[in-house]
Amino acid sequence: MSVMVVRKKVTWKWEKLLGRNTFCCDGRVMMARQKGIFCLTLFLILGTCTLFFAFECRYLAVQLSPAIPVFAAMLFLFSMATLLRTSFSDPGVIPRALPDEAAFIEMEIEATNGAVPQGQRPPPRIKNFQINNQIVKLKYCYTCKIFRPPRASHCSICDNCVERFDHHCPWVGNCVGKRNYRYFYLFILSLSLLTIYVFAFNIVYVALKSLKIGFLETLKETPGTVLEVLICFFTLWSVVGLTGFHTFLVALNQTTNEDIKGSWTGKNRVQNPYSHGNIVKNCCEVLCGPLPPSVLDRRGILPLEESGSRPPSTQEASTSLLPQSPAPTDHLSSDEMPEDTSTPEEMPPPEPPEPSQEATEAEK
Repeated sequence: MSVMVVRKKVTWKWEKLLGRNTFCCDGRVMMARQKGIFCLTLFLILGTCTLFFAFECRYLAVQLSPAIPVFAAMLFLFSMATLLRTSFSDPGVIPRALPDEAAFIEMEIEATNGAVPQGQRPPPRIKNFQINNQIVKLKYCYTCKIFRPPRASHCSICDNCVERFDHHCPWVGNCVGKRNYRYFYLFILSLSLLTIYVFAFNIVYVALKSLKIGFLETLKETPGTVLEVLICFFTLWSVVGLTGFHTFLVALNQTTNEDIKGSWTGKNRVQNPYSHGNIVKNCCEVLCGPLPPSVLDRRGILPLEESGSRPPSTQEASTSLLPQSPAPTDHLSSDEMPEDTSTPEEMPPPEPPEPSQEATEAEK
C-alpha cells in the first residue's frame, strides 16, 4: 500500500520582515537592495589582485623573495573575509513594533502628554534616559513605532532602525551598525594595507624591469601593471583617509552619525557619555567587546495563524492512513472520556426505559 506524503509549507520570519533589505540563502544573508556599488567593490579588488598575482608576483618572487606573494595572499583573503562578513550580516536592525505594542505605546504617549488642543502642534515624542549621570534623549520613530534605543537611528535607504547606527555604506552594500562595525573597520584597514602593498610592489616591479629593458619599453610590455598603478593610486587616498577617520572615531568611542550631527561637539559642549576617557578602553570596547546576537530571528518560523492555513504535516498524513487503536481510558475522568466510535453492529442493544410513576398509576 502506497503512502502519500504531504509536505508542510514553512513560512520563515525573514519572508515577512518589513524594510528594504534583500535576503538570500534562506535568510542567512542580509543585504541592502542597492548592490551595484558593492559589485563594483568586488570587481576592483578581485581584478586588481588577479593581475598582481598573475604577473608581478611571479617575477618578484624569483627576483626578491617568495614571501611577497604569500603576504599579499594573506592580506587579500583577510580583506575579502571581512568585506563579506560586513556585507552579509545583520548590522543590528531593531524589529518594528507589533500592532498591540504600537497601540500600547500610543496610549502611553497620550496619557503622558494629555489632550492636545485643536490647531496646536503636539509636543515631540521624547523620553529622557540617564547614562553615566548624563541625560540622553530617546526619540520616537514614526515608521517603526518604537522609542529608539540610545545611539540608534533610522536608515532611510534600508528603512530600518539600526542599533548604534554609524552610516549606510553603499561600497559594502549594507548598513554599518553595532553588529558589523568591527568587521567594517577591519575591512578598510586591511584594504588600506593591501592597496599600499600592491602599489609599492608595482613600482618596484616597474623599476626592476626598467633597469633591463628601459622605462618606456616596460610600460609597453606591461599594460596591466599600469592599470593596477592607476587604480591603486586613486583608491589609496580615499581608503587610507577613511581608515584614519574611523580610527579617530574608535579612539573616541563615537559614531559617524554622531560626528556629523555634532552630538558631543555642538554648542552645548555635552561630554560623550559612552567614552571611557581612555583610548585603549574605547578601542577594546568597540573592536573587542562582546557581539550581541541578532534580535530579528530571521531563521525563525512564523506561527501557523500568521503564515496562513495549516496544511497537514507529514506525520499526520502518514498516520491517518493506518488503523487507529483505542486510547487507554484508565486515568481519564468522566468529562474526559472519549466518545464511542464503534459501529452499530458492535454496540450492545439499548435497555428499555423504565416506566415513570405517573404511567404506572394510569395503568392501574
